[in-house]
Amino acid sequence: MTNNSLAGRTALVTGASRGIGAATAEALAGAGAHVIITGRTADDLEGVEERIHAAGGTATIAPMDLTQNESIGRLATAVAERWGKLDILVLNAAMLGTLTPVPQIDAKEFSKVLTLNLLANQAMIAAFDPLLRRSEAARLLAITSSVGTRPRAFWGAYAASKAALETLALSYADEVQKISNIRVALVDPGATATVMRTRAFPGEDPTTIKRPADVAAAILKLLESDFETGHRLVVEKPGA
Repeated sequence: MTNNSLAGRTALVTGASRGIGAATAEALAGAGAHVIITGRTADDLEGVEERIHAAGGTATIAPMDLTQNESIGRLATAVAERWGKLDILVLNAAMLGTLTPVPQIDAKEFSKVLTLNLLANQAMIAAFDPLLRRSEAARLLAITSSVGTRPRAFWGAYAASKAALETLALSYADEVQKISNIRVALVDPGATATVMRTRAFPGEDPTTIKRPADVAAAILKLLESDFETGHRLVVEKPGA
């Protein structure tokens, strides 16, 4: 364990079986938080949990499909019964979908992208809002993308989902700013060596871009700071 800056905090990270989600879960646990990690693949979650425990941290795995609202409700109930509150919520889970011209977007796939990237996050906020309000210093981070604010050819489906997520998160931030201790921030990881990035840029050399651990370190630093609600963090490559 590297430090205890988040000691006593309970955090929940979605999409934590690999990539930025897994790295973030490990970073938060390394700072003393108890981390609840969700994802669809139990084996991968167990691997993350093992690494957290080996480093001296604590974690609880919650294999689930975020597109199933009843699963989110059950998780919120379980967290409420065991911990009574939630201090940190990191909305990381997302899918890329096919990069294609807007007229050629497949309706069924677009629906899946919106369901996971947007609707599931609204369901998460709705389910965990009461638990965040019980925290003395709750933090909600929504992982976004530059294409959410700067649209790019062929990225229409994914970009639309991230633009909508940003609007949703910032609307929530404004709603709770004066009536709770919840602060909301957007995190744009930028070019990071993940499975999703490889799908989008198959010929890219992963050694030339950030590692998930670099993004996780920036997220931890943000959580350790007294940021203003509505803040947008764009993660730069170390040494840039």
